Amino acid sequence: MTGRSNRMHLLLLLLLLPGVAAAQRRVTAPVDFAVGPAAFFFFGPVFEDQPLHTGLKLNVEAVLDKEWLKKNQALIPRQYRSQALKSGELRFAPAITALIPDSLIISPKYKNTGIYGATWKPLGVGLALSPSPVRLSLDAGLLLTYAYLYSDTLENTHFLRPGLQLGADLEFQLGKGFLLSIGWASALYVPQRLGSFLDVGPLEDSIFHVGQAYLLLHFRVPVSTRL
Repeated sequence: MTGRSNRMHLLLLLLLLPGVAAAQRRVTAPVDFAVGPAAFFFFGPVFEDQPLHTGLKLNVEAVLDKEWLKKNQALIPRQYRSQALKSGELRFAPAITALIPDSLIISPKYKNTGIYGATWKPLGVGLALSPSPVRLSLDAGLLLTYAYLYSDTLENTHFLRPGLQLGADLEFQLGKGFLLSIGWASALYVPQRLGSFLDVGPLEDSIFHVGQAYLLLHFRVPVSTRL
């Protein structure tokens, strides 16, 4: 998928939603609910103290696949209908889903350090490099993370920082309503010095890069709503 076609998909989506709203009809679309285990790597002094921390990865998005677009093509403005049908698939997360954490850090102390926290991803964009049933995609987004770090060897820290995430995801469609994906995401933050809430850097004493490896189980269910 080229950058131009990806922008066209976004434009079509923005045009499609007002059209659906104007029709005031019941619409059913597949919604993808995904959850799975995640491993977090806080590179820097935390990684040197204890490399691995655990948690959960979450994701919710509507999936307008080829079948859905063909069945509901009357909802798409005529001038964009052929482009939408050629696109194959559109995915988007309604604004309300920004309240759902992108990931939860649930890592009790098993060696020296424990971490509990959550990351929200209020803004993101993705690019599919291959279609289903084996779909490779790249994504980027803005993050906000809060985590509490408590340790026998490091200074206790309330970590709160905005960041930028870059990631890659490989998705396997095992059935119409069940999928599995594996992926990696790197989050880069404004450096926060351990033991401090406001101090920035230096890097050798800060949290500034968190890597995340994950496995997601996807369950697609039809959701109906009157728009």
